[in-house]
Amino acid sequence: MSKEPRYNKRRLQTSYLSTIIGITLVLYMMGLLGLIILHAQKISDYVKENIGFSIIMKDDVKEADILQLQKSLDAAEFVKLTEYITKEQAAEDLQNDLGEDFISFLGYNPLLPSIEVKLNALYANNDSLMVIEQRLLEDENIKEVLYQKSLVHLVNENIRKVSALLLAISALFLFIAIALINNTIRLAVYSKRFIIKSMQLVGATQSFIRKPFIIKGVTQGIVSSFLTIGFLAASLYWAQNELPELVDLQDIDMFLILFGFVIILGFIITWVSTFFAVRKYLRIKTDYLYFY
Repeated sequence: MSKEPRYNKRRLQTSYLSTIIGITLVLYMMGLLGLIILHAQKISDYVKENIGFSIIMKDDVKEADILQLQKSLDAAEFVKLTEYITKEQAAEDLQNDLGEDFISFLGYNPLLPSIEVKLNALYANNDSLMVIEQRLLEDENIKEVLYQKSLVHLVNENIRKVSALLLAISALFLFIAIALINNTIRLAVYSKRFIIKSMQLVGATQSFIRKPFIIKGVTQGIVSSFLTIGFLAASLYWAQNELPELVDLQDIDMFLILFGFVIILGFIITWVSTFFAVRKYLRIKTDYLYFY
């Protein structure tokens, strides 16, 4: 008889620990998916911001006018950065690419000065580029605006497809996460079904019976959330050591949002699951406790 309390205590501890482990694993799975989605958005913006266009200036334009145009472009909301390329620099770059001195062959430099413009991600699409092109061509110093329409369309189309796929996977994983955590909580409450019914039979109100279960469930959810955050932080640290390029994509605000989402998700799912699991055994008839 002296061993029975210790045995029951170990069973309770094991049950509590297994519930936390189960919830933590599911939240960790959701957290990893969240990291993938957030980094996918960063990568998407990075790819879009490498999309740009070239503004080819007329041959007789003064350098001061070109620099003034560049300054106005730097202040525009659609521009991420600009680079002024002189005729001489353009010729030098082309000679390096061709491996030949074409100026000596032609006798003059046929290239024109230009401004290379990189766009902010929001404006890296054909519709925005068309509007920007029309606005720029109103400047009499600009000869033409060059960009690859097919490449811009292809990049945006692929990003849309990947985004739709990630959204579908996220919805599926969220459903799986809710189902798994719900089942874990229901199993934990199932082991206490006779206690619930006994308290109800001696006159305890439903809110009085439900309260300790909800507190325990929410506590498990919060503990699991913080464990998940620790595992996610460790995963990020490992990933950065393996892929140093990821450092450029890191954003503290992004991680705070993700960690907040994990905590809220752990709180809400465990609260709702515990509430409905306890309500089931509050409403069930005593004879059915042996079967459900």
